[in-house]
Parts: sequence; C-alpha cells; structure tokens
Amino acid sequence: MPTETGPEVAECIWAPQWIDDDIGGLPVCVGLATEADLARDDAVRAKRAEVKMLARRRVRAHGLPMKVIATDYVFTTGLVVVYFSAPDRVDFRSLVKDLASRLRAKVELRQVGPREEAKLQGGIGSCGRDLCCATFLRGFEPVMIKMVKDQDLPVNPMRIAGACGRLMCCLKYEHPLYTQFRDRAPQVGAAVETPAGAGTVVGYSVPADEVIVKVAETGQRCACPRASVCGSRQEYEAMHSRAREGLPDR
Repeated sequence: MPTETGPEVAECIWAPQWIDDDIGGLPVCVGLATEADLARDDAVRAKRAEVKMLARRRVRAHGLPMKVIATDYVFTTGLVVVYFSAPDRVDFRSLVKDLASRLRAKVELRQVGPREEAKLQGGIGSCGRDLCCATFLRGFEPVMIKMVKDQDLPVNPMRIAGACGRLMCCLKYEHPLYTQFRDRAPQVGAAVETPAGAGTVVGYSVPADEVIVKVAETGQRCACPRASVCGSRQEYEAMHSRAREGLPDR
C-alpha cells in the first residue's frame, strides 16, 4: 500500500464491495504482499521497537523533559524518526547526535501535540470503536465549544473530551447534521400539530430526525418525525405522496 514514506504492508479487514458514489483520491494497492515484503515488514517493526527503546534510554541519560511517543523507520532511505511530546520546546541537538552515532543513520525528532499523540498511540474512544484519528482521519480540523452547545451536550470534559484530552473530533463532522435539523425543525416552545394531537415542542432527537412534543390534552411527551410537525397534516401527506411519485417538493 502506498504511503507518504513509501510502500507499506497492509492487512485487508473489509471485503471488497461495489459503491455507486464516485470517490477519488484513494490509495491504490500495488498487489498482494510477497514473502520478501513480509520479511521487510518484520524487519522494520523490529527496528522501530529497537529505536524506541534506545531513544527512551538516551532521553533519560540526557535528562531531557520529553516523552517518546512513537518511532518510525523508513526502509527505503534509512531515515529514523522519533516522535515525542513535551510541555515546552526542548533543545534536543545533543540527543540527535547521540542517536545518530549509535544507530548510524539520519535521525529526526518531531514534537507532537495531544491530538497527534493520540493518533500515533491509538486506542478506543467513548463510542467503543478505534479512534477516528488513528483510522481514517487525514488531518485535524478545529473543534469549538459552540458545536457542543449546538448539539445539546453537557459541557463536561468527561463527556465531550477524547482520548487526547481535547474536544472530540466527531463533534466537528456531526455538527452540520444538527444545524440543518434546527433550520428545518420548529423551535422549542412552538405550538404544533401532531398525529397524537396539538402540543408544544420541548426538545429534539436529532439522530432519529424526531421532535419531542408535549401533547396539550394528555400532558404526555411523544417523539414525532420532524416532517410531521413542520406543517399541517395535509401538507405532510402531500409531501410524502409527491416523494413516492418522484415529483419535486413545492
């Protein structure tokens, strides 16, 4: 599989399937890995582990306030890259010379932030799946606290922070769903007509595309499809009948 530093051995974890959407920019696999490719991959893994252990030892020997996160070894060029985190900028020139002389290779040290650290280390998110940054995200986009409020989430670090300690990346790419829903749904406190009777909007269930309504006659709350409370029942039925017939909405 092609990467920024050259071809890498990858494992297929999902069976091929046909997709109607035209998706471009995806990497194209060279082919099945040969025995030589697998042997090279094992050698690279062993080299990375060796460099990581050596880097941690030499950091302690130099007394530098830094934490080695991960290492990389580019087989084609022999370049060794050490990723580290630190609270401030670190003068690591002596450490680079030390590692280069011991490894007899060109060494680069790269300081990373909390998000990059989580991406390099990997882990499981609060959703129970692998971290997005360690699987499919190509870059980091800014995530603002306004997105948390727009999604009616509690401003609690334990609920909205990811493994990196920063706001979860999923807040960013789920935010348009919430903004589009609020633009089309009646506001909280609005009087609406529902299949269960007239009532007042008291909340939303955006993932289900539903509006929570308190029925005036019974005082009970019910979840209604957003389309069913955005207008009269006649308009709702007419809209769905036009959709079934393939006609555009008015």
